[in-house]
Amino acid sequence: MAGLMQDEVFMAFTTYAVIVILKMMLMSPITAYYRLTRGSFLNEEDVAGKSAEEKKKLLRTDADVERVRRCHQNDLENIIPFVVVGLLYALTGPELSTALLHFRLFAGSRIFHTIIYLCAIAHRLRGLCWILGVLVTLSMAYTVLNTVLLL
Repeated sequence: MAGLMQDEVFMAFTTYAVIVILKMMLMSPITAYYRLTRGSFLNEEDVAGKSAEEKKKLLRTDADVERVRRCHQNDLENIIPFVVVGLLYALTGPELSTALLHFRLFAGSRIFHTIIYLCAIAHRLRGLCWILGVLVTLSMAYTVLNTVLLL
């Protein structure tokens, strides 16, 4: 393991993987913030001790909370495959410049995707960020398969 930590590609992968994982983890407190500020809860225990009338007002969905939840779900669907495929990709020994391009494009696309999603900016821009991240992951997957294909 110590040898891997000396490899520049692996260190770059580790850096960008941690960045996008932390970004994904940040979505939970953002969801909690939106739930608290919008007064929107889904579980009975979240509003324990409130009157029946207050519970009716608080046990509801909110468009802003749902937007954050969808953004978080999208992160889960994209960041986890990136981390798995990216690790395998880093182990194939790609050129550092190519690997950095992949990792930076993915991290940037996910950060901008979140900003665009949460600020409700044009759907087309969000779609471009999403497709860029998917294409980066597919490119790395292709490289992995092309390198180690043993069919």
